Amino acid sequence: MAEAKFLTGNLFGHVTVMSLTASIGLMAVFIVDFVDMIFISMLGKAELAAAVGYAGAILFFTTSFGIGLGISAGALVARALGAGDEDLARERTTHALTYGAIFAVLFAASIWLSLDRLVALLGARGETAALAVHFLQIIVPSMPFLIIGMMASAVLRAHGDARRAMMATIAGGVVNAVLDPILIFGFDLELTGAAIASVAARLVIFGMAVWPLMRIYNGITRPHLAGMLRDLSPVLAIAFPAILAQIATPVGQAYVTREMASYGEEAVAGMAVVGRLIPVAFGVVFALSGAVGPIIGQNYGAGDMARVRRSFNAGVLFVALVTVGVSVVLFLTRGMIADLFGAYGLTRELIFLFCGPLSLLFFFPGVLFVANAAFNNLGQPFLSTFTNWGRNALALIPLVWIGSTYFGAAGVLVAQSLAGVLFGLVAWVLALRTIARGGARQKTGKQIFGREGRLMALFHERR
Repeated sequence: MAEAKFLTGNLFGHVTVMSLTASIGLMAVFIVDFVDMIFISMLGKAELAAAVGYAGAILFFTTSFGIGLGISAGALVARALGAGDEDLARERTTHALTYGAIFAVLFAASIWLSLDRLVALLGARGETAALAVHFLQIIVPSMPFLIIGMMASAVLRAHGDARRAMMATIAGGVVNAVLDPILIFGFDLELTGAAIASVAARLVIFGMAVWPLMRIYNGITRPHLAGMLRDLSPVLAIAFPAILAQIATPVGQAYVTREMASYGEEAVAGMAVVGRLIPVAFGVVFALSGAVGPIIGQNYGAGDMARVRRSFNAGVLFVALVTVGVSVVLFLTRGMIADLFGAYGLTRELIFLFCGPLSLLFFFPGVLFVANAAFNNLGQPFLSTFTNWGRNALALIPLVWIGSTYFGAAGVLVAQSLAGVLFGLVAWVLALRTIARGGARQKTGKQIFGREGRLMALFHERR
């Protein structure tokens, strides 16, 4: 097991390296999704692009489940490493992955059995709905492999090994990118080919993330019942609110999709393009939560709250720099982006709207990502739940309804961004207060994290 590496060194440098390496892996997957949309648009069938838009909302929901479980595994392992307890880190890795496998199989089965109802709930009808269900029926059974791969990658980042976590997603992205044109065009499988390529990519991510965890870090041991029962509480203490927090985003996106559906397939296609463009353009920002989390977690495990605060501030500064730079590029290339998808009419208008002023507002969701990393690693995961649901339900639903009623499809996108601004600010304030209070150190150490908490309490008594 590797020694905790974030307890010393330049924090902005750590944030930058972790974010860039993590984002390369993330963007490999996002870019493939982006290319999927380009290939499907080239088929010249609007219902195919709309079907991918509907399916994407549901896949976002399932992926969020994996992100929540990964947050739990990564936070627990990072704290154990920061506290110097390698055996605890190894045991919690094993037990978290075991629970993840069980939960993922049950979750995938429930989603697969409900696909028709879920697609209809999003507003899809007729052939578009049938295509979306067909696409999802192929992909959803592979969900357990993706979730375990995501959890294993989170544990690798907790060890400070962003490179191997990155390589797992890059390998999956490469496989998907190679298979896509072969299956979509070469074998004339169209949407079926895109789905099969995605399944192959998920299997590769699983193998590439789990292998180094086993062989390089000896981070997985044989699970045992007593340890499983002991670790159920700490795993769920973070995983349950983290999953709730992550699910908020696809729930909000599902509402946005339903509102867009009332303006026709051009609007849904425009939203689908913007939905694929955001993670490609802001992949570095999306990576921040997983990148900053281990830095905060290790320093919290070592009891250095001043360094925790500086880590948070470094993350916010990084978001600001990235957002401004990316927004300038999007604005200058907005015409080329729209042309790439053959976008016209309302679809083109929505792409231009995002690539103009709305992209700058992504700074606030970026702050929310950094704040969520702080909440989850400081033992306050329900604050992450609150801010995410606040953004994606409490603020988004009424704002989107108002925007849709008075300004049409464009109003939906603007309202979605304003919800991010509002709760990005709320999360910023709450994160600073949580850090100032020491992340509820006593409750986290004594009530939730057991053995790790006793080490932390001993550390502070000696200080």
